[in-house]
Amino acid sequence: MPLKIYESSKCGTCRKALKWLDGKKVAYDVVDITEKPPTKTELKRMLGHYDGDLRRLFNTSGVQYRELKIKDKLPSMSPAEAMDLLSQNGKLIKRPFLLTKDTGLIGFKEDEWTAALG
Repeated sequence: MPLKIYESSKCGTCRKALKWLDGKKVAYDVVDITEKPPTKTELKRMLGHYDGDLRRLFNTSGVQYRELKIKDKLPSMSPAEAMDLLSQNGKLIKRPFLLTKDTGLIGFKEDEWTAALG
């Protein structure tokens, strides 16, 4: 079964991740994160892989993150509020976003991906 990777075609980091997957001959399905963000269930699973650190799920360098002043709101935001916001706006989610049955990866760090996927 191919992996499902949420990404944006405009994202250079996503392109690097896909190139890496291609080089490793890993099968994957691409989902445009801006058109179809991860579900709340997927976001909660990913959060579990990052010790509940909500900030790790956010694309902190994104325009909307700055425009919506998420940095200021995040400390008082409940996990449920964050999940609602992220599940409705893929541009706020750090990408690429990849969940397997065993692990979750946000962003592309080759050493982390190698450890998780081989």
